[in-house]
Amino acid sequence: MTEAELYSVHKGVYVPTHLHPPESLKYCEEFTFRQEDILIVTYPKSGTTWMQEIVPLIVSEGDMTPVLTVPNWDRVPWLEEHRAMLLSLEQRPSPRVFATHFHHRMMNESYFKMKPRVLYVMRNPKDVFTSSYHYYGMASYLVNPGTQDEFMEKFLHGNIMFGSWFDHVKGWLNAEEKESILYIFYEEMIADLKGSVEKIGQFLGKSLKADVTEKIADHCVFKNMKQNKMSNLSLVPEEFMNQKKSEFLRKGIAGDWKNHFSEAQEKRFDAVYEDKMKDVKFKFPWD
Repeated sequence: MTEAELYSVHKGVYVPTHLHPPESLKYCEEFTFRQEDILIVTYPKSGTTWMQEIVPLIVSEGDMTPVLTVPNWDRVPWLEEHRAMLLSLEQRPSPRVFATHFHHRMMNESYFKMKPRVLYVMRNPKDVFTSSYHYYGMASYLVNPGTQDEFMEKFLHGNIMFGSWFDHVKGWLNAEEKESILYIFYEEMIADLKGSVEKIGQFLGKSLKADVTEKIADHCVFKNMKQNKMSNLSLVPEEFMNQKKSEFLRKGIAGDWKNHFSEAQEKRFDAVYEDKMKDVKFKFPWD
């Protein structure tokens, strides 16, 4: 099926209509934030599911109950997805934890007024591309990716769901409300998960004991989290997400793109990256 059949355009970017019908986008636009809210913001395939596991455990100070009993899409709902309307989020006690794939410019009026705490996760775009390519091949609500070359051109031009990685990252890096944003990298979480848990905890005002930090980090190691049916999306019906084609939680490593890119693809990607990011002063671990 084509983009026209599977996607809607919302604020200039494609969103899968199955997950984001008009009424859910309206709900998101009218949503009222609180200052104590915690918002996990990512471009798709940058570590959202991982953060949906880590953050509730930090908030609960190591109590495993929420992550072992509540599916991650209800535990940390995406505000723009249809599930959000059904969860009575207005009645949840603070701090509420949400996720979004929205660009900074797509955030609603209440966000800019209340300035909730934001955890913005970034990942090497080559790995984002590689992970996305597998994901598009197994999700029925996304347009078939075609060949890797074809999908790369779509990715580099932002003609996929949630638009351009470059625009997404630059928009959030240029946000004025930086005092309420923690920028964190997928790669640093892989290199030092315990240190990342401590860093996130400090940002959220949680002084975790060493044994609690250890417990959270151990549970959230990729291979352990992959076994949690509340987080690995195995509860999603096969008609929507066929994990026999490709697992949703696939490898959870940095640098997997090297196993998939040809020399020509690497050169093409690098050329576009250098052009799009030439004015960005931020230091990325993959540069």
